[in-house]
Amino acid sequence: MILVADSGSTKCDWIIIDHSNTHHKTNTMGFNPFFHSTEFILGEIQENETFQNYKSEIKEIYFYGAGCSSANRKLILENALSQFFTAAEKIDVDHDLTGAALATTPHTPGIACILGTGSNSCYFDGKNVHESVPALGYILGDEGSGSHFGKILLADWLYHRMPEELASEFQKRFNLTKEGIFDSIHLEQFPNVYLASFMPFVKDNQDHPYMKDMVYQGLAKFINIHVWCYENFREVPVNFVGSIAYYFRDVLEEVAKNHRFTIGKVEKKPIFPLVEYHLNNQEQAI
Repeated sequence: MILVADSGSTKCDWIIIDHSNTHHKTNTMGFNPFFHSTEFILGEIQENETFQNYKSEIKEIYFYGAGCSSANRKLILENALSQFFTAAEKIDVDHDLTGAALATTPHTPGIACILGTGSNSCYFDGKNVHESVPALGYILGDEGSGSHFGKILLADWLYHRMPEELASEFQKRFNLTKEGIFDSIHLEQFPNVYLASFMPFVKDNQDHPYMKDMVYQGLAKFINIHVWCYENFREVPVNFVGSIAYYFRDVLEEVAKNHRFTIGKVEKKPIFPLVEYHLNNQEQAI
């Protein structure tokens, strides 16, 4: 059996493929080694019933995750996985950018972008991932992401700059207070996930001019920083994974038209094409 995982900061999708090619799907919270220790990740994995049922049969694990961009941070995930899946003969932990590239442009050159809780981009030459500008995280960067839009919404609500008809609904839906917002951002464990949690409100009100402009400007800023940095961005497809790209594709297409680049694939959940990629590799190896 093989286990493939795709983890953002909010949620991790897992698929186990057994010998009859049956897929067993499960989900956990997102694991990010910037925020989570080996012990924490191991504890969460141990609580999953699907993992308990198949742990002794899983031989290969392919994990793609946010924050897994250096050897030290990859080791945090590798140690948690190896301590639980003791029968695994191969554990491969890689960056979510690699997962985005393999999910959208696995064999040909292209740009792969992540637009979810956070944001990032890379150029994939068909074999290797090249990152032109770094991801700065939700405090300094993450342009066009859920956390980026969450910051704008909360600031505009607190500054009384949000249109009144939206502001009253926003406050009522989330029971907002200044003190509660400050506590969630400064005292809670995962402020980036908290910020991104307001995106359903954006989606529900996406036809409002305020929301249209906010989403357009945020996605355009992402393109200016994370796509324009590749000299050939108009010569290769620009692919996207993540819920922001998926649910706001119409705005993304407007940005693409105005910036004169071509959108390739848009995948809400890269886990499914990643499973297909690894199954194809296994078949070729036989």
